[in-house]
Amino acid sequence: MLWRLRRALTAHAIRTGKLSKLFLRFGKPSADEYTEWFRRHGGLYSMGEGCRINRATHITDPAYTRIGNNVVLGPCTLIGHNGGHSVLQVKHGVLLDDVGKIDIKDNSFVGWGALILPGVTIGPDSIVAAGSIVNRDVPPGMLVAGTPAKPIMTTEAYFLKLKEKTESRPWYPTLSKRVDYKDRSLEAELDRQRIAHFFPEDSSGNA
Repeated sequence: MLWRLRRALTAHAIRTGKLSKLFLRFGKPSADEYTEWFRRHGGLYSMGEGCRINRATHITDPAYTRIGNNVVLGPCTLIGHNGGHSVLQVKHGVLLDDVGKIDIKDNSFVGWGALILPGVTIGPDSIVAAGSIVNRDVPPGMLVAGTPAKPIMTTEAYFLKLKEKTESRPWYPTLSKRVDYKDRSLEAELDRQRIAHFFPEDSSGNA
């Protein structure tokens, strides 16, 4: 009964935007459900297809935010304005304005805790590492990291490095049996093999 109520609540909230507070608090939306709700009712300038937005992501000015196709946002923060101008305009009695767009192009990833500042464009095929502060444009096809974020390597070089690392792992034969990246049927066995590899001194998994 509860799952039917949840499904009805989810469908209604995604379709109409109504009951969204109930949907977000009690609907326990999946990443795909939340992303689709945010696409329709989050106030973004636009969002492409195949995106995933973590529920803990905070976008201060969605109207100035454009997200391309196949973009994944971890629990990051996108800031479209500088609130410091409010102090200065009161002090000097002059109206001030400091806002900027955030434009995240296709096939890009923004990691956990990253901070994207106003006026930044993240080029296509780019990765922003966890904890980075991005205060300038990210060139296409680059992995950036740091505070402020700086280019580390191309995403193509990172892909080849990650591919080599993946294929060298002792659990790769099991991983290679996955139908696709969304297949989680082998997760328990993969966890078992990874734990045994990470903590070989204690095969039981205890500290």
